[in-house]
Amino acid sequence: MSRWTPDQMPDLTGRRALVTGANSGIGLVEARELARHGADVVMAVRNTVSGEEGARRIRAIGVPGTVTVEELDLASQASVHALADRFEGPLDLLVNNAGVMTPPRYRQTPDGFELQFGTNHLGHFALTGLLLPHLLQAAAPRVTTVSSIAHHAGDGTVCEGNPREGYDPQTSYGRSKLANLLFATELQRRAAAAGSKLTSTAAHPGVSATNLVASKDGMGAIPVVGTIAQWGVRLAFPGPDKGAEAVLFAATTAQPGSYSGPTGFRETRGAVGEARRSQWARDETLASLLWERSEELTGVRFVL
Repeated sequence: MSRWTPDQMPDLTGRRALVTGANSGIGLVEARELARHGADVVMAVRNTVSGEEGARRIRAIGVPGTVTVEELDLASQASVHALADRFEGPLDLLVNNAGVMTPPRYRQTPDGFELQFGTNHLGHFALTGLLLPHLLQAAAPRVTTVSSIAHHAGDGTVCEGNPREGYDPQTSYGRSKLANLLFATELQRRAAAAGSKLTSTAAHPGVSATNLVASKDGMGAIPVVGTIAQWGVRLAFPGPDKGAEAVLFAATTAQPGSYSGPTGFRETRGAVGEARRSQWARDETLASLLWERSEELTGVRFVL
């Protein structure tokens, strides 16, 4: 079987997609490729100036789909609700892509959640639930959530939401990405049980040379560390075009409930295929408990 590439994506003309964190890195590539295949793409970003620049670059290559920018700070439940409140019409595809990675010191969102858990998981959990009525207006709605090989560092304490006591950047990031994967799997399980037309998939990009490493919300909070790490990643790993492949495959082609990623060296790179899930990621009881806890923390309920 030949290697899957975004050129094999189906025609998306007439479909509407929303990609979080689409102003840079793999999110920008995802937005570009979806628009290149005809989708009307909403780039939901925290920095709208950067988002508009990204949108301009996508339009400049002559894509058939439209590209618009919306403000969204996933660390703020108020911002998530504001975007959902002003969103209108059907939504065919939601790509839960944005994320924060390994801030060196414990930080909280405005709502009092640990930054990675509150942004990576709870922000996307609430966004998906609030946009669900728009998704269900579409003929074949799809939600794709981006996890990470770092989810293997997560454990059964994921429902605790990364407490301040004993905070460790890598472990806490791993738990947040485990939460992403558990959410995607549980969403598909609940949709199937309800007889819903919604499809949920998950993917991870492997290790990709993006600005995520140098972000001031992550390792870039220590400038020297962020700069060194960013250049090291750029030298050793592929860029965002390759990193986005598994996410685009999951968003357009993969089977319901699947988890896609690179299949090369320790899943850091290579051709897209089925990704490995940790023991905790396969735990249906843990997924259900996390779902219930997420409903309690966000106040968002899903009606499938």
